[in-house]
Amino acid sequence: MRTIRDCKFSELDTSTLYSIMRLRAVVFVVEQDIVYTDPDDRDSEDGTRHVFVDGAGGVVSYLRVLAEDDGKHRIGRVVTDQAHRSQGLARRLIDHVHGSTPGRITLHAQAHLEDWYRSLGYERTGPDFDDEGLPHVPMERTAI
Repeated sequence: MRTIRDCKFSELDTSTLYSIMRLRAVVFVVEQDIVYTDPDDRDSEDGTRHVFVDGAGGVVSYLRVLAEDDGKHRIGRVVTDQAHRSQGLARRLIDHVHGSTPGRITLHAQAHLEDWYRSLGYERTGPDFDDEGLPHVPMERTAI
């Protein structure tokens, strides 16, 4: 079983950071054709956590957890390398966040993944909205 790593920005070595940014670019920019500035200055904030699983060639599944001003935490940038999908890696990362993050957790799910996030305990909190050309759904979960 692969080990989940949970790090602050300052704890990431350059090879790992490069692997994370490459994975995010391959999936969001190349596969999903989203043109946006991925490094948004939130990655290096003190309260941001980078949660991921390494594989032979680098990071294969990743998400980040942002500490919001209202005391909630927000999951974002959930991504898994195409060759490692359908192995439950993203679910393992989210389960890890649920077990290590107190309080309410929010996210903006791509609309086609709403049912999957619902299976993880999230509920819709508002109407669909456009984010970089893709329909998204605001969702929230109360930590147990």
